[in-house]
Order: sequence, then C-alpha cells, then structure tokens
Amino acid sequence: MPNSKLPSAIANPITEDDIANYLANTPDFFERHADMLAAVQLTSPHSQRAVSLQERQANMLREKIKLLELRIMDMIRNVNDNTALSDKLLRWARTLFLNTEAAALPDLMAAELADQFAVPQVGIKVWGVDPAYAGAAFAQGVSEDARLFASSLTEPYCGVNTGLEAINWLPDPKAAASLAILPLRAGQVGSTAPAFGLLVLASPDAQRFNSTMGTDFLARIAELASAALSPLR
Repeated sequence: MPNSKLPSAIANPITEDDIANYLANTPDFFERHADMLAAVQLTSPHSQRAVSLQERQANMLREKIKLLELRIMDMIRNVNDNTALSDKLLRWARTLFLNTEAAALPDLMAAELADQFAVPQVGIKVWGVDPAYAGAAFAQGVSEDARLFASSLTEPYCGVNTGLEAINWLPDPKAAASLAILPLRAGQVGSTAPAFGLLVLASPDAQRFNSTMGTDFLARIAELASAALSPLR
C-alpha cells in the first residue's frame, strides 16, 4: 500500500515569498555567500542583454536620481514663477497707490491688470459709489441681478464663458472663452459683506481661467482692488 504521507517540502513547497522573507530576515546570508552576488544575472530594462546585479542596481539608482533632478527642477520653476507673479502684483499695487485721481482708478486698475499679467480683456464695475462718481461709466449699467450674483461669490469664479451679464463690460465679449470674476467687497476674501463691484478677466483661451485652477492669487488681487477703491465710496 503506497505511503500516503508526502515529504513536507513537497506538501508545502517553498514560495518566492518564503525566499524573500528568508533573505530579508537573514542579512548575513550574502556575506557568507558573497560569490553569489557576482554570479547573479538580470535583464537590463534598457536592453535585452543580461547584466550583473550591481549594474542593475546602479541603473536603478541613476533612474531615481534623474527623477529627483526633475522634481527639483519643477520646484525651482515653481519658485521662479511665484516670484515673478509676486513682483507683478507689487508693481500693480504700487501703480494704484501712486494714483491721485479717484475717478481714474477703476480704468487704471483694469489697464494695469491687463498689462502686468497679460490678460487680453479686463472689465470693472463699481456700484454704491459717492454721488460725485455716479455718472462715471464704471458706475453704470449694472443690473440688480448682477449685484446679487456678485454678493453670492465668496471667492473668485473661474470657468468658461456662459453668457453672464459681466461679459458685456468687456471690450469684445465674443472673444471671451474663459473668465475669472472677482467680487469686490470690504474685508477679506470669504467675507459675507455685500459686494460693491466686480472685476472681470477674460481670455480667448478656454483653459486660461478654468474651473480646476487655484484662486488664492486672484483672491489677493480682489482684496487689493477692493481696498484701493475705497475712496470712491
């Protein structure tokens, strides 16, 4: 009658995980069998030729170094881009602070935004102004619906042109494919105070102001613009 008992090695064959666990828990294995390291041959990821374990490890290390270099370069580019944006924001703010004619401020603000940040079109409207400025173009042509919409925004809106009233404040509304709409109000961004104006930035590029972009920088522009326009109210 055949023996029904199988050797344990056959009944429980050694798996790759068993080997990996053994090597991981036996760090001195390759010290006792150093010649095995030199004999191990692996396939190169860059060709079909066989390479030694040391060469394969060196290749992997070089790949990791390249990835780290790319990440560092991306970080440097981001820092440079942020520095350039900050410089433009400071120049824009400086121009506003040097202005001494309150009635000219909205148009100056829009023109400098277009120039400093290469925005193809900029529009601005301000309401609830002092009677001395009520006849200015920037204080006219805003419906109650537009004012309510502005007050409903607690942060800048970015997205495609959906035909909002504010696009009619632009020099060429038909050329506006994407928009950034910045509510102007007293206090910081996120305030629930009623808005007293809107800044509209527009581009023919549908991705220039898209719904997934961050709005922190636009929020800073809105805060500075709101503060600068306080003499009109």
